[in-house]
Amino acid sequence: MNDIKLAILGGEGTGKSALTVRFLTKRFIGEYASNFESIYNKHLCLEGKQLKLEIYDPCSQKAKFSLANELHWADGFVIVYDITDRSSFAFAKALIYRIREPQTSHGKRAAESAVLLVGNKQDLCHVREVGWEEGQRLALDNRCQFCELSAAEQSLEVEIMFLSLVKDVLANFKLKEKRRASGSRSMAKLINNVFGKRRKSV
Repeated sequence: MNDIKLAILGGEGTGKSALTVRFLTKRFIGEYASNFESIYNKHLCLEGKQLKLEIYDPCSQKAKFSLANELHWADGFVIVYDITDRSSFAFAKALIYRIREPQTSHGKRAAESAVLLVGNKQDLCHVREVGWEEGQRLALDNRCQFCELSAAEQSLEVEIMFLSLVKDVLANFKLKEKRRASGSRSMAKLINNVFGKRRKSV
């Protein structure tokens, strides 16, 4: 069984918990302030694979910008902003830039992780401050998936959003396995060449 770890990040009041609970239970919980970090677990079957999904939902990213724990822990990131709040979009942009910084830790490269940018609260588009095109452009410039939706009204779209990110994570796993296998073959060939030549010269 594959373990997949996702971190859902964004400014306060953007609907991170609402999106997570909508995906897990299909229910909408509304906006609420939480002072606790949570890790949710879900088992699912995708493309014939049994997966154990862990979703980390911190209480708030405000004044907690190092992201050290999240960058080390997560295989993929959901970055959420509120389309009616431009400051939340600026914060989402800063989070993406932080994730995409080249770095290596514990064998994971956060800069290559699967990232999904989500513009939430599409049901309030009559008071939007951030255009769809702005979100799409930010995602394209930083190799992210992008969607706009409403956690309040779109249960299916939220499910598709999470599953799409999980598929990206699985694709990254396959790519890393291929690189590992290729590296092992190259090393074996190098060792064989070196020691093979030595045997011949004896």
